This record gives sequence, structure tokens and C-alpha cells, in this order.
Amino acid sequence: MKDIKVLLVDDEEEFVKTLSERIKTREMGSEVAFNGKEALSKLEEKLPDVMILDFKMPDIDGLQILEKVKKAYPGVQVVMLTAHGTAEIESKARELGAFDYLQKPVNIETLTKVIEKAYTYKQKFENTMMAATFAEAGDFESAKKLSEKKKKKK
Repeated sequence: MKDIKVLLVDDEEEFVKTLSERIKTREMGSEVAFNGKEALSKLEEKLPDVMILDFKMPDIDGLQILEKVKKAYPGVQVVMLTAHGTAEIESKARELGAFDYLQKPVNIETLTKVIEKAYTYKQKFENTMMAATFAEAGDFESAKKLSEKKKKKK
């Protein structure tokens, strides 16, 4: 899955740099942001497929960022990653649209699998949205071709 673009957002610079390097060894693209404002700015420049988002940051908390991301860019899959989690925060994150919620420290193999699952979900989401758009526009031929293409991939 070489084409997966990941945005890592965490205020712990050494942690996020190390995580970025490990993700790159899995042949995934990786960008980093060290606070919420920087993350939102990077989203405007280039959309990732998956965002790994810390909950506790100094400027904007992760739940606020999650809410903004899911409203503006619903196809971006967000995985919350935190050392300060509670069941209440996890529940709120899922309610706001988080794909998954992981506790630090996280095993890189576990994180890689979650990123790959999030990417697969993103692709299905985009294909569904595209088919709906074609159907709404009355372009049933394109919708049918997209549906056939999805069946061949399975």
C-alpha cells in the first residue's frame, strides 16, 4: 500500500518524528504537524488519506480538530492516538467520526494495520460517494462501470 498518505499530528516532536520515520519504512507517505493549527493548515495544502491525531495538544484539542476535519473533509480517516484517554473521550471521538482510537504507546505493526484498514475504508467511502454522484446526475452508465470495477477488485 505505497500510496497511503498519512498526516501525523502530535505536540511531542521526538515521538512524531520517530513515528514518521517508521511509517515511511512501511512505504507510506508521511507528513507531520506539531499542533492543531499547523495540522489544519497542512490539510488545506494537501489532503492525507489518514490522519493520526493526538488528543492532548497545547493549542486545540484533538476532538476539536477531529470535528473540523470530518465536517470539511469527510473522506479523511482520523485515528485518535493518545496517552491521556478515557472511555468518555473515546466515545466522543467515535461519535465525531474517528475511524479508530488507540492508546500510547502503540505498536507500529498495530498502527500500520489500522492505517491500512482506514485507507481501505476511505477508498470504499469515495467510491460510494462517486457512484451516488453519478446516479444523482443521471449518469447511470458511469455508476454501473464503477460498480463493476469494485466487484472485480473483490
